Amino acid sequence: MADLGRLNQLPVLYSAPHGIYLGGGDHGEILLPNRYVPRGTQIDDVLEVFVYRDSEDRVIATTETPLVMVGESAPLKVVSVNRNVGAFLDWGLPKDLLLPFRQQAEPVYPGETVIAHAMLDAKTDRIIATTKLNKHLNKQQPVEFKPGQQVALVILAETPLGYNAVVEGTHQGLLYHSNVGAKLEVGQKLKGFISAIRPGGKLDLTLDAKGYKRVAPLTDQILGVLQAKGGTLAFDDDSSPEDIRRNFDCSKKAFKQALGALFRQRRIRFTNPGIAAVDIRENTGSEWRPGERGNDE
Repeated sequence: MADLGRLNQLPVLYSAPHGIYLGGGDHGEILLPNRYVPRGTQIDDVLEVFVYRDSEDRVIATTETPLVMVGESAPLKVVSVNRNVGAFLDWGLPKDLLLPFRQQAEPVYPGETVIAHAMLDAKTDRIIATTKLNKHLNKQQPVEFKPGQQVALVILAETPLGYNAVVEGTHQGLLYHSNVGAKLEVGQKLKGFISAIRPGGKLDLTLDAKGYKRVAPLTDQILGVLQAKGGTLAFDDDSSPEDIRRNFDCSKKAFKQALGALFRQRRIRFTNPGIAAVDIRENTGSEWRPGERGNDE
């Protein structure tokens, strides 16, 4: 059976002037309009399609992937508001996604971006949106994340402790202010890491990997930028967290740790302000390796 609001693998049954029909189980034959039919499609092929209801309430398929699927949450732009039914959100398909008034945590307005969760309406079997996220996040599936795992985040709201974020579209976690540094915006998408899993499935998040996994790639990145910039950079321990995040996609703490590692390896020197690349053979008279003492020590 085809699942509404999700990607499905469906067999091709036959062709018609306006498209091809796919086997949809209990939903019967599902039309895939001509504009979405991949070139070279044959009878009995199996296609990956997204299944939903069109403007006439017919179950239909598309090879386009929406910005959010049933069971997921994502930032969506409000296209319009109908005072009789609710708001309509752009989710990347021709038919906008309905956000009924009863599913709005607070009123929404055209042009703004809201964090919305896609769900099936139990009464109509239609895909709708809700901004009442507490009823849905963390309840879609068991927590299968692991500490240290990289995850996709969407900033949900700022709290006294930090920022609530949607994790992989299905769960909610907390980014503590101490692990952020720069100000984040609601709806902002970024990569993060699971730092801890608390009782009840609550997730603690960080924007940086821990230990060597964080520092080693960052030192390589800094050296690469130094080389591209002719051996000097206007960034050091005194640079602002916002500038560091914008240019190196890391926290100031991680950046300082990477600079410290490079300094200990004699790969950089501090120019106050900024840093400069150092030839690791400088002052040694031979090939120098991290951990070895130079002749000046």
